[in-house]
Amino acid sequence: MAGLEGIEQPRGPGRATTGRWSPAVEDEQGLKALELYGDPTDAEVPLPSRPESAATARRLAQVVVLRHWGLTARMAEDAVLLVSELVGNAVRHTGARVFGLRMRRRRGWIRIEVRDPSRGLPCLLPVQEMDISGRGLFLVDKLSDRWGVDLLPRGKTTWFEMRVTDR
Repeated sequence: MAGLEGIEQPRGPGRATTGRWSPAVEDEQGLKALELYGDPTDAEVPLPSRPESAATARRLAQVVVLRHWGLTARMAEDAVLLVSELVGNAVRHTGARVFGLRMRRRRGWIRIEVRDPSRGLPCLLPVQEMDISGRGLFLVDKLSDRWGVDLLPRGKTTWFEMRVTDR
């Protein structure tokens, strides 16, 4: 049905329904990810360096920001997007088998870190309007309050921080 994408269509007998995003389903998947992989607020969570791990990292970030820390949906949305960008870079550009996700909160700030075994530094590139890739660090730079890279003896940690209003 041309022009009706995203609009719910009536279901008839035998018609399959498409999956729709649901906060409850996403929350349930996030809780399952916590059980399976661990809590990134307690210790670094190792994840396999595969594209599918970006979804796991997003779920972990969302459940931590919304449920554990009780922050706003907007904060969760931005944090999830930026986690996805850092994980994407770790998976695409480092050749690692595993990367680590860590989330921390202190008064007035949250900090999210992605550690990988590569010492290659990420580059913030100029972005043009029609670019279809290379926007990851641009988004991190625009949506976070600060970000950076810590070189380690074996690898690096790329991180971002966002200000939060403590209640």
